[in-house]
Amino acid sequence: MGILSWIIVGLIAGWLAGQLMRGSGFGVLGDIIIGIVGALLGGFLATALFNVPDPVNGINVSSILVAFLGSVILVAILRLLRGARV
Repeated sequence: MGILSWIIVGLIAGWLAGQLMRGSGFGVLGDIIIGIVGALLGGFLATALFNVPDPVNGINVSSILVAFLGSVILVAILRLLRGARV
């Protein structure tokens, strides 16, 4: 998958994760980074746990879903590490 595809999937997944998790947010660049790292995390987990051969393979629904789930997990981990802010 090309770098542009990773950025587009990361942007979509990061934005969706930010909308679902609600909070202060990370901004556009932060959402892209969260989405890309979430895609890597989601791809790793999908391969390790469910034996999916190539979970993030382009701009399609399954890739966005895997990246989204990885992004949600990543945002939850970041919030645990950062602590709750009121």
